[in-house]
Amino acid sequence: MARPWRIDFEGAYYHILSRGNERREIFYDDTDRGSFLDVLGEMSERFNVEIFAFVLMPNHYHLLLRTLEANLSRAMQWFGVTYTRRFNNRHDRCGHLFQGRFRSLLVENDAYAVQLSLYIHRNPLRAGLVRRLADYKWSSYPVYAYGRKGPPWLRTDLILSHFKGKDPRKAYREKVQAYADEEKRLWESLRHGMILGSEKFVEDIRGRFADVPVNREKPEQKNVLGKLDPAKILALASKVFHWDPGCLEGSRRLYGVDRENRDLVVYFLWRNGAYRNAEIGRIFGMGYSSVSHIARRMKEEITKNPSAAAKYEKLEEQFKM
Repeated sequence: MARPWRIDFEGAYYHILSRGNERREIFYDDTDRGSFLDVLGEMSERFNVEIFAFVLMPNHYHLLLRTLEANLSRAMQWFGVTYTRRFNNRHDRCGHLFQGRFRSLLVENDAYAVQLSLYIHRNPLRAGLVRRLADYKWSSYPVYAYGRKGPPWLRTDLILSHFKGKDPRKAYREKVQAYADEEKRLWESLRHGMILGSEKFVEDIRGRFADVPVNREKPEQKNVLGKLDPAKILALASKVFHWDPGCLEGSRRLYGVDRENRDLVVYFLWRNGAYRNAEIGRIFGMGYSSVSHIARRMKEEITKNPSAAAKYEKLEEQFKM
């Protein structure tokens, strides 16, 4: 199974969710919960990650964070592995603790982050764990709402700055209490299953990642970025192969190195996933069945032929995959 595509850049906000394997508990007691928060603080310092909100539920957790470096996957991988190792060591167990990879939603800005903090903090109430959120210990809500002492790495100033007046904490409490009716509207701004924000923000993301080709094994990436211009792909490929990209177009018969280079580009477009086989075939003057044949052959060739693999790797590097 392909790894999910992560939209990664400096200063990006994310909502993170991860569940226990087979929806089992990821905390057995308060010592585990304390260990989880310790590891979270270590991750924050080690990877330069700002954490704005958290809630620890019996079999999953939510985080609201911002990566000051483009390192979400590295940070969360380290976090998951480290907490799992400590949990397993303490309980004399082995194996996976979390269900697959974590889920991340890219969040447009701090205004959306405010809404997410309300959603995250209401989790224990929605799950029926408490009747009053103030009674739930393993959440950042008491820090926001009542100024209780929280972890030193928790940032509350950004969210609270959106609540004006003499008592921002009281305003925050009142907003959380009234948020039940507004919660559904938050998810109306969910775009392509992975971006929480406006359509303009999606367009900004497309512009930011315009040179990144789409991987057919990652449909969420295809949905966001769309198609790459074939002429641009051929032009960039010419920088790798050092020939005129015009020789690849049309029905011209190719031999030797030229044929291998063309077939590598065909495979690249096929794996890119944004084009149907018939569309790729029209670019190169061949039928859709030939595209399928070439794709299968080159996929195997790359695993056996170091020269072809090296050229394909350079092709991927050219597009910053």
